[in-house]
Amino acid sequence: MGRFLLDSDIIIWHLRGREEVTAMLRDLQRFGVPGCSALSVLEVQLGVKKGEEERTNHFFKYLKVFDVNREIAGKAAQLIREFKGKGVTLDIPDTIIASTCILYNLILVTYNRKHYPIAQLEFYPLTVKL
Repeated sequence: MGRFLLDSDIIIWHLRGREEVTAMLRDLQRFGVPGCSALSVLEVQLGVKKGEEERTNHFFKYLKVFDVNREIAGKAAQLIREFKGKGVTLDIPDTIIASTCILYNLILVTYNRKHYPIAQLEFYPLTVKL
């Protein structure tokens, strides 16, 4: 298993043909097969257009998909309560993705860092801005 968890935005940019994202994913393969949350599968599949199904499904077969389990759900709930106490509302899917990274010691690959104000997260340093 790889050390990286891909956020939905990375998967979408790859599937839309962004060369710099695809090149980065090829580079990450050195560390093993990257993963994604089952929620990213849902988010991406919701936006699939006619004719994109085969390519999308093929890409997901390549990834390690992390299901949402009791431990991940519990960690996400803990984070949401903690941040709510600070006056910050966390999005449930993003918090589940963050919890998956924390519990499995994965590095999050995303262009949406602002969605993840959680200090325990480690981010992959993206050099290309989209």
